[in-house]
Amino acid sequence: DLLGLPPTPEEVVAFVRDPRPDDKAFAALVDRLLASPRYGEQWARHWLDLVRYADTSGLANDYERPNAWRYRDYVIRAFNDDKPYDRFVLEQVAGDELFPESAEARIAVGFLRMGPWEQTSMSVAKVTRQQFLDDVTDLIGQTFLAHPLQCARCHDHKFDPIPTRDYYRIQAVFATTQFAEPDVPFLEQENRGGFQEERSFLQRRIEHYEQVLRSIQAKEEKAARAWYAERGLKYAPRFQLLKKGVPESQIAPRNIGLSVEDFGLTRIARKFLSRHRWELDRFRPIAFSVYSGKTRLMKNVQSRIDPPANPDADGELETTHILPGGNLFSPTDAVSPGTLSCVDAFSDHSPPRVPSSIHGRRTAFARWLVNWRQNPLTARSIVNRVWHHHFGRGIAKNLNNFGKMGAKPTHPELLDWLTLAFIEQGWSIKQLHRQIMLSDTYCRSVRHPRPDQLRKIDPQNELWAVFRTRRLAAEEIRDAMLALSGLLHLEEGGLPVRPEINREVALQPRQIMGTYAPAYQPSPLPSQRHRRSIYAMRIRGQRDPFAEVFNQPGFDKPCEVRETSTVTPQALALINGRVIHQMAVAWAVRLQTRDQTDDRPTDEDIVRRAIHLAFGRAATPEEIRRCVEHWQRMTRLHESQPARRDPWPTIVTRKAVEEMSGETFTFRERLEVFDHFEPDLEAADVPPKTRALADLCLVLFNSNEFLYVD
Repeated sequence: DLLGLPPTPEEVVAFVRDPRPDDKAFAALVDRLLASPRYGEQWARHWLDLVRYADTSGLANDYERPNAWRYRDYVIRAFNDDKPYDRFVLEQVAGDELFPESAEARIAVGFLRMGPWEQTSMSVAKVTRQQFLDDVTDLIGQTFLAHPLQCARCHDHKFDPIPTRDYYRIQAVFATTQFAEPDVPFLEQENRGGFQEERSFLQRRIEHYEQVLRSIQAKEEKAARAWYAERGLKYAPRFQLLKKGVPESQIAPRNIGLSVEDFGLTRIARKFLSRHRWELDRFRPIAFSVYSGKTRLMKNVQSRIDPPANPDADGELETTHILPGGNLFSPTDAVSPGTLSCVDAFSDHSPPRVPSSIHGRRTAFARWLVNWRQNPLTARSIVNRVWHHHFGRGIAKNLNNFGKMGAKPTHPELLDWLTLAFIEQGWSIKQLHRQIMLSDTYCRSVRHPRPDQLRKIDPQNELWAVFRTRRLAAEEIRDAMLALSGLLHLEEGGLPVRPEINREVALQPRQIMGTYAPAYQPSPLPSQRHRRSIYAMRIRGQRDPFAEVFNQPGFDKPCEVRETSTVTPQALALINGRVIHQMAVAWAVRLQTRDQTDDRPTDEDIVRRAIHLAFGRAATPEEIRRCVEHWQRMTRLHESQPARRDPWPTIVTRKAVEEMSGETFTFRERLEVFDHFEPDLEAADVPPKTRALADLCLVLFNSNEFLYVD
């Protein structure tokens, strides 16, 4: 629950042998886990699900977002430091206004830009601006108020007392919120490791495609010179002749001498160069952020957005109107910034005054969000979320919807009591963990002494008589396998890394506007690929199939609750996945390694250790016997069937369609990362007995006891 990683056998033994009374020993364990840096990595994941964190923008181009990873690391630090939740909210909604000198706060407001967004030459600037405003309005509602507000965008809410006017009053709060990537110095605690290697990798790709363009341009120029020579004309670049007014009949045709492949590759190379040059921003001390100012309508965003010298002078001061049906081009009444009238009506305090000036709107609104006397929803919603992540179900089941369409709380008095305690304890998330985890409810077993009677009285376990079994999340499964195999690298923060993913998905041509995206290339070093899953690059247009099949949510909509499915592709991924096999081989090698006494372990010792590592308990004699027998059978099979290596290709050939002519062409993409790639051990690298043990490790990876927490 707290770390997202399995305990080591030594940690289990230390807890079991703790001489203190059980309640004291468990309290000490909870404190130790909350103090671990792994805690922030685990609980930041829940928050990033909610805010839809990704490292790319999605939509047609799916450009990388410059230094979005700094927001991810801000969230991890906030949980590890037990930043008071009210301060956490203030920084993310209005940190740039409230704390303008704080680098942390200027990074934190990247929260407002986490949704998918882009502005291309094909987009209508006012429409994409309105899409952002609609997105951030609903995000605020779901995240902090536990109310999806989008139903009130077109008309008064059908079920809850939220009029359309309230929707646009909240939207007006953000009407002066503008995008920017300002200079924000790197913090001392931010990890800048790997900058040089990543920059060199990008530079190699840039140089390669610059050379491709030079070669094609030289080919075109050679053909053009020949064309002019045949006609007794003097050669000059086409744009110069057009500028001088030379007739088209005396100018060489466009793309002369170029094949369909040349023309198609030109478009691809230019697109690749545009993307890679933008990606160089990840090494600069800039933040994916916002500022308050007038609106500058941008025609085509393909690079960093610099903040204006004078935010109050450049652009238009937007007036927010009610848009019936959400139609931007049919505005009606103008509205001023405000809050939810239904919440204000139940408060004993006067509604807050949100200014209509350029600055201060988000500040006033953020202060209302965390003023529990005026607005109790913010505290209640986070308490309910924390309860859900401990028990698999919130006290109110619908975490993002406390309204009429959401399920009523099963224990409303408990939610009220926990919320008041949370506020009194300084909005401390860690103290809330302690209060929940040290309770009798949390410490209950998954088994009930009278299961038949329980099924009759409480079939849905809404009374919390037993603990709910839950399957590990996709990231927890991967991280647990890395931990068991000894591959897990616990470096904290920094640039997103690229683990190996399904090769077919990595190398398939991925369509983006006008051409194709570069192939996915994993990080070259095992120490990068084997970091915790929270540090993996999140590409909106190219999901990791393993994470997706184990219900990792998409990155476009706020995720209140992860679905938990049980489908055949999950077992197939765990049995047949190339990366899973590599982890199994690494685990097998680890198990066969001699211990510190330099004694050669027996097969029974190895199986005993494997089960202890996987399940955190001692193996039974029957389990040891059956596992050893299986290992021996598989050894005989592998001795008769040698394994083959399956390296990544260094060049891939792709078929594409040239969009102007409709003709097909092929192009070759070089995968530069494999010039310096350190591969993981594979089956072909180890003897048959180790391969057979790796097969047994795959069985343990697929067991319910490994995949489920009870």
